[in-house]
Amino acid sequence: MRTGCVIAKSPANRLPMHHFVYRDNELYCEDVPIQKIAQKIGTPFYLYSYATLIRHFTAFDQAFTDVARLVCYSAKANASLAILKLMKNLGSGLDIVSGGELYRGLKAGFPADRIVYSGVGKRIDEIDYALNSGVLMFNVESLEELKLIDKRAGFLNCKAPVAIRVNPDVDPKTHPYISTGLRKNKFGIDTVSALEGYKVAKTLKHIEIVGIDCHIGSQITEVQPFTDALKSLKSLISELVSLGIEIKFLDMGGGLGITYEDETPPQLSEYARAIVDLLEGTSLHLILEPGRVIVGNAGILVTRALYRKFGGTKNFIIVDAGMNDLMRPALYQAYHAIQPVVMSDQEELVADVVGPICETSDFLAQDRRITDVKNGDLLAVMSAGAYGFAMASNYCSRPKVAEVMVSGDQFHIIRERQRYEDLIDGESVPSFFSNTGK
Repeated sequence: MRTGCVIAKSPANRLPMHHFVYRDNELYCEDVPIQKIAQKIGTPFYLYSYATLIRHFTAFDQAFTDVARLVCYSAKANASLAILKLMKNLGSGLDIVSGGELYRGLKAGFPADRIVYSGVGKRIDEIDYALNSGVLMFNVESLEELKLIDKRAGFLNCKAPVAIRVNPDVDPKTHPYISTGLRKNKFGIDTVSALEGYKVAKTLKHIEIVGIDCHIGSQITEVQPFTDALKSLKSLISELVSLGIEIKFLDMGGGLGITYEDETPPQLSEYARAIVDLLEGTSLHLILEPGRVIVGNAGILVTRALYRKFGGTKNFIIVDAGMNDLMRPALYQAYHAIQPVVMSDQEELVADVVGPICETSDFLAQDRRITDVKNGDLLAVMSAGAYGFAMASNYCSRPKVAEVMVSGDQFHIIRERQRYEDLIDGESVPSFFSNTGK
């Protein structure tokens, strides 16, 4: 077991990773032993560090103090109400991609004029909801969407603030499933078409052009893709200005990566300086949409070993968390470090850590060198705060797990574990079934 993955500090100018540390061979979240939480509420559960969330957001925001900016936390990374409320209290805006995320954001107290609505497939009811709420701007992803927003704004007798999401055809050098800035991706509008889109937008009675947007991908660990995209946007902005189209907001999206295994994301100062330097001499108001970099290493998934199977061609450690709880390994073959909650002197072995779901893709780790565990031992799946609970499902009729937040020596359940009764909430059996069988 590579316990070196569990650290509380990182090199200067990097985001400190988290507050999950060993004390006397037992893993703590801040000042609470994780074993104590498991004994109280059972497993599996997601666990978040309040101090880490604050530290990460503050460090990110302060890296851009040299420029007018609005940091909009990306709700899709983790939209749990407590986390949204904390981001709002820290002064964050919000990046949303659905009407449901808008609802959650408003419930958490975000002012609508600090909410940016992205997303490639906005429905009419979602557009109306955002217009009535008064969001800061829509990031428009197609000309048809632009015209629909104009039509709905006219129907509601208002003006819709928009930016066009430009696809700059920049390779973010990340997993292809989370690359969004290439011409072959479904997101945004290519540069040439975007210029025409702005010309159309200028003629629409119920559209107010306020910005320009791009988002090139997720888990990006180099600065160059960001600067390449920004240079492309600046060139387009110059063309727009020559046409009498003024741009106030420049939305650079999110995408900055974190350390899961051995990645070395850029230092925050390097990332921020590269962007800020390219904005020098402009009056643009920068919008950033970090998600993973804020919550990724601030959360873990705690699971318990149920059974072990040895021999043949594989060793298996079967745990009570599955792909429905943490989808990333099955979906992206993503790596998550797995640590014992209580360290032991057991020998190491190579094993797959798998869940109870009836799919071969139901694994949390494959061919992982790991300290042998006994049935009942607790394991911590690290760096699970982003796209963990947010992507969870009820597949195989498994109740969604609890979420817990720790602050200092206290912990609080921020989402109750689902009960079996919750699994059928809202379902009904048609009355005509009474005519068939018994």
